[in-house]
Amino acid sequence: MSSDQPRILIIDDDRAFRVATGALLADEGYEIETAADGEEGLTRLGEQSYELLLLDLKMEGRSGLSVLEELRRAGNAIPVLMLTGYATVDTAIQALKLGADDYITKPCDNQALRSKIRVILARRTPVLGAGAAAIVGTSPEMREVLRAIERVACTESTVLIRGATGTGKELVARAIHAESTRRNRSFVAINCSSLAEGVLESELFGHARGAFTGAVAERRGLFEEASGGTLFLDEIGDISGGMQARLLRVLQEREVTRVGTARPIPVDVRVIAATHADLEGMVEEGGFRADLYFRLKVFQIRIPSLRERVADIPALAGAALSSWNTRATDPTRRIAGFSDETLEALRAYDWPGNVRELVASIEHAAIVCDGNRIQPWHLPPEVREGATDDDHPSTDFRADAARRYQAPGPEAERAAILKALEDADGSRTRAAALLGMGRTTLWQKLKAYGLE
Repeated sequence: MSSDQPRILIIDDDRAFRVATGALLADEGYEIETAADGEEGLTRLGEQSYELLLLDLKMEGRSGLSVLEELRRAGNAIPVLMLTGYATVDTAIQALKLGADDYITKPCDNQALRSKIRVILARRTPVLGAGAAAIVGTSPEMREVLRAIERVACTESTVLIRGATGTGKELVARAIHAESTRRNRSFVAINCSSLAEGVLESELFGHARGAFTGAVAERRGLFEEASGGTLFLDEIGDISGGMQARLLRVLQEREVTRVGTARPIPVDVRVIAATHADLEGMVEEGGFRADLYFRLKVFQIRIPSLRERVADIPALAGAALSSWNTRATDPTRRIAGFSDETLEALRAYDWPGNVRELVASIEHAAIVCDGNRIQPWHLPPEVREGATDDDHPSTDFRADAARRYQAPGPEAERAAILKALEDADGSRTRAAALLGMGRTTLWQKLKAYGLE
């Protein structure tokens, strides 16, 4: 079987079900592996990556719900299809709340099983791509964002998305479009800050032939291209006063006039705008038109920075890693997950570049990773060294640590590290502080001494 086929793991304590379902899905072209219980399944998930997990909810020993909880807590974002009997549907719904993608009742209808698998794989590949299903996060802050998307998607209202650079404003805009009645029409996006005023005007509204030097043919603008669909105007706070006036007219009149013409063209476009700027302050200072501001802010969605949703970092990292594994052309380069210390380092970093920086950092780590789990030393230097102040002991503390954990030779140093880990109840961050060394240094020593 081709190694580039989606790999599915079935965890179920019913041997007959594993064999029959495995054969069915293998005939569909999937690469199938099975596990007889939750512990074996978690071991397999720790050793290699899969594109989908079929997980029995009720098993002897470790339950499917427990397996799901551990996966999500560890940042593993593998898509999960729960298998449940009719009597446990309520528990299956609980599994959906914990991060399962869908569930199916046993005995499974073969056609329904095939359909659900196709839908999940299509929806989650690539992870972090366009659409509501790609938004990762279960923190209270992100649940509020998802609720806002659900409320506004079914309307025709203009939406203003607020958030720092890299938080995923376009992803939210695409999710609104994907959940709306316009989902089958165009979604057109433009970054307003990346173009000069004259170029932006021509891009948005189009132009007539000969309207300016280089206009050798008539051209439709993005408002016309998006007619019937959605136009996403990113960094709306950066447009000039003249462009603000023209945009306001389009929103009011629902028609555009191409540059170099006087003929208005009706357009049916839903506008979603986004900005990281303080529009209220700009209005007060005269830098942004108040009338346009009120036209845009009919419904606002604020996306929290990554530091405001630390609880989502493991899941986001897992989603980014799943995306990497999906795109990996060499199956031996697929990575199973992260060490506990790596997740600890990811949570400790400030992430000034938000989700965009996190995704880039995971890709960097995946490229340099030489095993099946990403370790702290695989992360970019600024991430692995960007500890909080609590991770940098004071001079007095370091001196006290040096007296308590003197290590003149390799064996003594190894023993000191073990003692510090014991004193720190296994926390490697606290152990590094006790030893008076940086976390990265400790992780490197753990690897050198075979203690990882």
